Amino acid sequence: MNYRFEDLKNSCQKEWQAYIEHSFVRQLGEATLAPEAFRHYLKQDYLFLIQFARAFALAAYKSPTLQDLKQAKAGLEAIVDVELGLHVSYCREWGISEEELSDLPEARATLAYTRYVLDTGNRGDLLDLHVALSPCMVGYGEIANWLNARAETVRGDSNPYDAWIAMYESEEFQEAMQVEIDWLNDRLADVTPARFSQLARIFSEATRLEIDFWEMGLEQRL
Repeated sequence: MNYRFEDLKNSCQKEWQAYIEHSFVRQLGEATLAPEAFRHYLKQDYLFLIQFARAFALAAYKSPTLQDLKQAKAGLEAIVDVELGLHVSYCREWGISEEELSDLPEARATLAYTRYVLDTGNRGDLLDLHVALSPCMVGYGEIANWLNARAETVRGDSNPYDAWIAMYESEEFQEAMQVEIDWLNDRLADVTPARFSQLARIFSEATRLEIDFWEMGLEQRL
């Protein structure tokens, strides 16, 4: 059987739907999310990005081919040289200074997901690591598309979170999402049913940890 990324989603359909259609996401799209909840999420997402960069550094170490190494390097550079700077600027618009970001404690949900990804990558191979990262790398693009398909979603100046949706619906992010799906499809096509079962477990765990990350933001908890 030739497995594909879609099969990973189907293996934990209930969890994936709960992640994509989470109350945090719904409220963000409907412009009803509490600003304090969004600020809390933004702060923790900054810490998440730092650990995400470490995951790409680990991906470089785990890369068996030059092409994989180049891909990991590009991902690391994108986060360190571009995304973190953009995130700091976006946080500033929400009244969060760079000094405040640098002194933040990590929430338990941030610790749980990011360390799970790094531990999975350390114990396993490059495919294990990519599967653990994919709920974030693919999920945010799917969330933007799901929000745009909803009649209840508010766009434009009437929604203070419109820029967040725009970031993940952008051509650049959607292309990056598709590149990740294509990479996973190529690797999944060759795995055995037993190996796919292992990967599906990783994907399900990572998806549940992403749900916890939304809960952390919604409840503003550490």
